Order: sequence, then structure tokens, then C-alpha cells
Amino acid sequence: MPMSDMLLTKRHLLGGSAVAALSVAFAALADTASAANASTAAGGQESTASGDDAVPPADGDVNMTEVLKPGPLPEIALGKEDAPVKIVEYMSLTCPHCAHFAVTTFETIKQKYIDTGKVRFIIREFPFDPRAAAAFMLARCAPQEQYMPMVEMLFKQQIAWASPDVDGRAALLQMSKLAGFTEDSFTKCLTNQKLLDDVNSVRERAAKDFGVNATPTFLINGKRYAGDMSVNAMSKLIDGLL
Repeated sequence: MPMSDMLLTKRHLLGGSAVAALSVAFAALADTASAANASTAAGGQESTASGDDAVPPADGDVNMTEVLKPGPLPEIALGKEDAPVKIVEYMSLTCPHCAHFAVTTFETIKQKYIDTGKVRFIIREFPFDPRAAAAFMLARCAPQEQYMPMVEMLFKQQIAWASPDVDGRAALLQMSKLAGFTEDSFTKCLTNQKLLDDVNSVRERAAKDFGVNATPTFLINGKRYAGDMSVNAMSKLIDGLL
């Protein structure tokens, strides 16, 4: 779908009263999530897994000086600021390929390259639907040190809250309570229009300025790579830059 159709506005996520809007947003996701899954199957915006350990070809160049300029939200960055390899990942929390990368690849890459000072890894939001936007908002409402653990939990439990046939609001509320939210703080977070606008802004900047139109997308030392990567594929790519 075109980016103009993916804009997450107050009307889509919040429309009407605060409480009613939450119900609208999550109920509407039955259709949007199904559409996203169909788009994925048809080669749409959610990119497919790489399927092997070969280094994927870059699908374009980006200006890393511009990429590394922070946006409206605090950067979620791991690793030394002066690491020789800079990686920015744009992800959607309802994207199965993003979840696969997070669960099967990221931790090993973190141990091999981020923790050893070779890679600076930045995570940014690129939600494809209201439920992903809501999940990102909740992660942003948690203390910053809880952002990564909450995202990890959301990816590991993705089927439990992101499937179109489940009550997304109830599932996200239950998971949020594990991170210290109350029902009141949960509702206040998801009715924070400025936060929603900022999440939208991160996604729109990525699409407009850096050509991101799939998740996951990795911007690595001036090159853009779309799609999930195995540990071996990403290791080969990083090693080639060291």
C-alpha cells in the first residue's frame, strides 16, 4: 500500500473519546493486520526472510550523516558511539520477520559486535498498522531502560497480541501490567497524541528521506538492506566493513 494510506492519525488510532478510540483502533486491526499479512505473502511492504546465509545485496545508498541525526524521540542506541559500523534498524512490532530477527539473530550480533565495540546499533519505529503503533507507544511510555526488554517481550509473544483474531487491547494491557502499567497509565499512554505524532514522524522521515518501505530495513554504513538476516549473513556483512 502507498505510504499515504499507512498514515496513523488520531482518527485511526484514537478517534472519538479516549476509551472508545482504543476499542476502535484495536478492532480495526482485524482488517489491517489481515491486509498486512496478505501484502507480505504477495511481496508487499513487510519484507521476507533472507532464507540463506549469503550477504544480501544493498537496495540503495543513504547518507549516514543524515540518518544518524536524532528524530523527535530519544534514540534507542546500543554500543559505542564511535564504533566503526553503524546500523539503524527500522522495525514494526507486528512484522513477523522483525520478530524472527529479534529472537534468532539480534542477541548473537549484540554479543559479537555491539558489546565488543564494533557496532553501534540504533532501533527506530516503523509501524505498519495501529496495533504496532500502540505497542511502540507503550514501549516509549515505559522507563527508557525498559524499552528493549518490553520490545523483546512483545516480539516473543507477538502471536498472543498481534494476531487479528485476538483482543489486542486486552492482550497488550495484560502484558503492559507486567511492565508496571496500570489500566489508567495504559490508557493515558495510548491517548497521548504527541507521542503518536512523534512515532508517525519517525516512520515518515524514514520513508521520505531514506527510502524505507519494508520491515525490517537496516541502514548500514551508507547502504540500505531490506529483509531479515541470519546471524551468518549479518556477520559477513559487518566483517566486511571492519
